Amino acid sequence: MKAEPAVSESSRTPAPLWASLTATFFGLGNLRPGPGTWGSLAATFVWFVLSRGIAGQLQPAVLGCFILIVVGAGIPAATKLARSSGVKDPQKVVIDEVAGQWITLLFAPVSWKTLLAGFILFRGFDILKPPPVRQLERLPEGTGIVVDDVAAGIYALAVLQLLLHFGFLSR
Repeated sequence: MKAEPAVSESSRTPAPLWASLTATFFGLGNLRPGPGTWGSLAATFVWFVLSRGIAGQLQPAVLGCFILIVVGAGIPAATKLARSSGVKDPQKVVIDEVAGQWITLLFAPVSWKTLLAGFILFRGFDILKPPPVRQLERLPEGTGIVVDDVAAGIYALAVLQLLLHFGFLSR
């Protein structure tokens, strides 16, 4: 799905540096194999590190703000990178995985169990793309690139919260 041409080769211009850095999450999208997995792993690690300095009751609000920033900057950045590459959904765009992974972890206590479960759940939903996740990819440009991972993150958030509620991930 990520190799579909987005624009003609003659109309492409290089993406601005801010867009490349944002869309690739500071270059992590260039890692191989599996740039999406690297993006999700980095998002999980960044949240683990940042959460250490944030009081537990404030963590959902802070992470929610990070999610809004990443989605708000990620859509135009992904659009610019897709246009410059000529690919509808370039594999190196991983800001969408960052957003989806953080959505998954939004209301979870930060522990190795919840981070690992959240990582696995999000990657699973991102890869399988149950309805309507796959259909959201059809939205135009960066919106389609980012919003399908937002939906995968919402699915993973719901399952993670169920696992927590029923005590499968007790500390």
